[in-house]
Amino acid sequence: MSIIKPFRALRPVPEKAKMTACVPYDVVYDDEAREYIRKNPLNFLRVTRPEAEFAEGANPSVEEIFAKAKENLQKFIDDEIFACEAEPCLYIYRLTAETHSQTGIVACCSLDEYELGLIKKHEKTRPDKVEDRTAHMLAVRAQTGLIFLAFRNTDRIRKLISEITNTEPIYDFPCPQGVRQIVWRVLLTDDLTDAFAKVPALYVADGHHRIESANLARKKLIAQNAEHSGAEDYNFVVAGVFPSEDLRILAYNRVVKDLNGLTEAEFFERIGENFVVAETAEKEPSERGNFCLYLGGKWFHLRFAVNFPGEPDAIENLDVSILQNYILQPILDIDDPRTNTRIAFVGGARGTEELEKMVDEGNAKVAFSMFPTTMDDLFAVSDMGKIMPPKSTWFEPKLKDGLLVHLI
Repeated sequence: MSIIKPFRALRPVPEKAKMTACVPYDVVYDDEAREYIRKNPLNFLRVTRPEAEFAEGANPSVEEIFAKAKENLQKFIDDEIFACEAEPCLYIYRLTAETHSQTGIVACCSLDEYELGLIKKHEKTRPDKVEDRTAHMLAVRAQTGLIFLAFRNTDRIRKLISEITNTEPIYDFPCPQGVRQIVWRVLLTDDLTDAFAKVPALYVADGHHRIESANLARKKLIAQNAEHSGAEDYNFVVAGVFPSEDLRILAYNRVVKDLNGLTEAEFFERIGENFVVAETAEKEPSERGNFCLYLGGKWFHLRFAVNFPGEPDAIENLDVSILQNYILQPILDIDDPRTNTRIAFVGGARGTEELEKMVDEGNAKVAFSMFPTTMDDLFAVSDMGKIMPPKSTWFEPKLKDGLLVHLI
């Protein structure tokens, strides 16, 4: 079963929602966060990225940074920009772009189910990032952004969502990136909670560090609470739960700073051992097993030409695994892409122009444009209880922070 729980959201008053809504804390660079805040003092990045409010060159302590986050959240409440819901609710959340729309539920999900593996993950997390978000949650006593979960849809859930979305929303506004944000409040929640109780499992699509941080924060708060009952708000994590049929995964591209001491000719000779290489005008591969490579101002098409001795498993068959196992590790000596500082990852929403820019400006030597991982890939790996290579998926559009906050 999958438990979804209504909660009393801390949320912006309707006329301010467009101003507070912001991108997730971890998808913007520092200078971008500063610019967002400079242009809009109500941007919720003031809570999720408070370090951007300190002067450039300043070196505030972690305690000072998170104290600023707490102060900013309280000011939003004191200034009546945000208010707490009078009673527990669920929400329907729709994101609509020009060629894509996705509609899901916002609810609290059980961290017990996460620990039991009923909320399935597909990525490892970095302890430093988990500790950072845990400290943030404990400082502000809130989960300030949504975990992004996927599920296999059912006719009943599809019907219930359709009925609710025929009513008047509480929010409906466009964002600068061209994605319309629509939110409906659900006061009568029993039908939806009952329908989700029939869903066997939920899957973490995006937000592995957030959910792991929520779980760690929970453990710390349990240790401080002699009367812990299991019903406390910190036992649940706020999430956007979306049907897999609605979701869109973009490529998660790679750039590497150098060629590991090889000349360009030597590099291509090594690649040619396992790939068919040809110069191309294409910048994005059109099917799996193919890659586009940018080097020296030119694009090249790579077609994987190795026949596996047996049927590859779900992880070996991923393009991110093929790139790692046949180019990044053996040729470029990127042993662990989670920790190696010579590799960087570029979300597909930034486009191949960002890859060209990074190489042309000397911030990287070579870039790899990937074919996107699929939802079927994600489900297959998660159901095996396995872990994908890092940065295998980039979901777009991103769920907004600063709309529905869960106080703990």
